Amino acid sequence: MKMIVTGGAGFIGSNFVQYEVKNHPEDEIINLDLLTYAGNLESVKPVENAPNYRFVRGDIADREFIFRLFEEEKPDVIVNFAAESHVDRSITDPEIFVRTNVVGTTTLLDACRKYGIKRYHQVSTDEVYGDLPLDRPDLFFTEETPLHTSSPYSSAKASADLFVMAYHRTYGLPVTISRCSNNYGPYHFPEKLIPLVISRALNDEEIPVYGKGENVRDWLYVTDHCSAIDLVVRKGREGEVYNIGGHNERTNLDVVKTILKALNKPESLIKYVTDRPGHDLRYAMDPTKIETELGWKPEYTFDTGIPVTIQWYLDNKEWWEHIVNGEYTKYFDNMYGKRLENA
Repeated sequence: MKMIVTGGAGFIGSNFVQYEVKNHPEDEIINLDLLTYAGNLESVKPVENAPNYRFVRGDIADREFIFRLFEEEKPDVIVNFAAESHVDRSITDPEIFVRTNVVGTTTLLDACRKYGIKRYHQVSTDEVYGDLPLDRPDLFFTEETPLHTSSPYSSAKASADLFVMAYHRTYGLPVTISRCSNNYGPYHFPEKLIPLVISRALNDEEIPVYGKGENVRDWLYVTDHCSAIDLVVRKGREGEVYNIGGHNERTNLDVVKTILKALNKPESLIKYVTDRPGHDLRYAMDPTKIETELGWKPEYTFDTGIPVTIQWYLDNKEWWEHIVNGEYTKYFDNMYGKRLENA
């Protein structure tokens, strides 16, 4: 099977690429990424020389490029991670989120229609459901929860999901969608909460916390997410949505304090800042469907996954320091520059 993974140099995408390359050596994995600010080829360095792996640089919203790629590669499966995903950035610049998340998705779907596909899988987010009240811990997002977005980011992702399902209904395209809770683990871009806290705490820098830090998220270790997507892609029912969650709800403040304690750093580093506009209160996923239909279970709880994550960042300081100082952007040229010159 030939699989194109879009956004495979991002956080979850790079972990998924590594998972597929290692667990399915019989398959050919093509990593397609534009290498914008959050795309980092150093995140797939462990598999860059694997015989069943190849990297292609390109934009999923570039129709001419995508159609040419499909014509040349004739992929069997598309797993679309490629997306602008930072909520704060979407508030200041919504347009790029529409281009990548919506136009990029429909471009891929059109290519799938023209050249044929066995499965198109859309990687979505729990944020398309909006949020839940803090005083109702009994409420969870199910696959039937109406879409109710809060930010330009989640609106763009919800729009993409609607197009995916429309292409299934209108054209019979074989599609699936997965919606996950907050991921954490190796190769997480340092602007996100957990790696931000780790990197700043190690440097004894102030750690910004929105509002009072009461917002609740369900945390899912990234490898568990990868195994779930793999199951949905290979065994999930066409035209279905699958929620992926870890039953690991924590307030943002709890997460920050847990990391500070593990690093033996004082809570005085915490600095409360003005909350962002439209900040969702609580996300919580009900993963019953994927558990009963596909037999998926997460391997990690937050209590077992967070020390593994912290240790990874301690053992791989060079990776995130390259991002902080901008060195990671040079990796493509160092790795592929001479090959392109000699092509």
